[in-house]
Amino acid sequence: MKKMVGREKEIKLLEEAYSSGKSELAVVYGRRRIGKTFLIQSVFRERFSFSYTGAHNKSQAEQLQNFADCLKEYSKSAFAPALKNWNEAFSALEKLLCECRAKRKVVFFDEMPWIDTFKSDFVSAFEYFWNSWAANRDDILFVACGSATSWMVDKLIENQGGLHNRITRKINLHPFSLRECELFLKKKNCYWDRFQITQCYMVLGGVPFYLDLLDVNNSLAQNIDRLYFDKDGALHDEFNELYNALFSGADSYIRIVEKLSEKQSGMSRQELARITKISGGTLTRMLANLERCDFVECFSQFGSKSNNGTYRLTDFFTLFHLHFCEKQKSKDKEYWQHNLMNPGIVSWQGISFEQVCFAHLDQIKKSLGINGIATECSAWRCTSRTIDCNTDGAQIDLLIKRADRVINVCEMKFSQGEFIIDKSYETKLRNRIEIFRVASKCKMALLNTFVTTFGVMKNSHSGVVQNEVVLDDLFG
Repeated sequence: MKKMVGREKEIKLLEEAYSSGKSELAVVYGRRRIGKTFLIQSVFRERFSFSYTGAHNKSQAEQLQNFADCLKEYSKSAFAPALKNWNEAFSALEKLLCECRAKRKVVFFDEMPWIDTFKSDFVSAFEYFWNSWAANRDDILFVACGSATSWMVDKLIENQGGLHNRITRKINLHPFSLRECELFLKKKNCYWDRFQITQCYMVLGGVPFYLDLLDVNNSLAQNIDRLYFDKDGALHDEFNELYNALFSGADSYIRIVEKLSEKQSGMSRQELARITKISGGTLTRMLANLERCDFVECFSQFGSKSNNGTYRLTDFFTLFHLHFCEKQKSKDKEYWQHNLMNPGIVSWQGISFEQVCFAHLDQIKKSLGINGIATECSAWRCTSRTIDCNTDGAQIDLLIKRADRVINVCEMKFSQGEFIIDKSYETKLRNRIEIFRVASKCKMALLNTFVTTFGVMKNSHSGVVQNEVVLDDLFG
């Protein structure tokens, strides 16, 4: 098996569960293709006492037959038991584990949502198995894993029945950072520079499965065409498969992300309810599930006293698909190579780089030397009606409010060289700071902070910038 990249925190948590000396029920969840199964198999390797994987779109009888075959394999029996229901299946599992000589018995159920077929009573049988037997022992580590986030949350994590408060370890597996992507690509003998890796991140995000599809003998542009724009490409049909695998009622989730993709600055919950016609607890639950999968993020508005933040679409794969594959519907198999300098792609890169920055706020704060200071990140905007002055309004996508009474007013710019500030742009920056100070009634020190790929070119106007963060810092 390939050596693991990153995941130190998750590995430590699983090893602690293994060594705890008591029965543990661990739940590992997260978006499809993020590496959940690989993580668990890498950590436990030959330590499984029993492992079973649910089958997609198979009947209860077929799931039980597969389970019986696994029992046969692990018991080294000549025959697979005949199982009529899940209560019988878990009773057989109890017997197997009682006969197992291992001091610590690791049980792994992968793709658990697929096991729970219609009227199977799988969850109630699992509840009984855990509460009546496994929880009363001190040698069981049960690892439940699945991609269908809505099922994992409703049936396990937020279970209000027999599994309420029974989960002892929760691991929500997130995408790789830029640094982890760099390490992953090096293991593939891919030695792109950090500018190219960032461009790759804008398209694929930090999803290990997608990164593993890259052909290191081709350029990034060639890879994008092969994966997305070739009708036989590995990611050509991934969008619908992804959402259908993760969410029940996937069409409604897709409707939400489609609307969010149309507004870079994001939408409030009220706006989403009005536009999507989804409201109440249903919308709340769906947004929470999208957040758990790292598809959306709720960003607070500076100075707002309410808890109603702004929801932004943050998943790079979804953003790329909706912007280019869905809208363009190009039949050109080499669309990306033929349009690299297209103004639409250049504009998208600027927007996507901002999202890269949002995904690496910890690295930005570390570069600024404020990672040890309490901070609050937010956005801000006002219209000409908000304040009494002659202005068209202003918007700031990232404010870092610090406990030392300083606010970093962040500007994020993607360019192929040093970013140049001219006289008109300097004036715009100074005016924006003043508008923010007046409109927000802010009494703190304000620092213009630029996050760029290669820094700000020094000239007679660059003095407006007090702090700089460059691309290399995001790889920290």
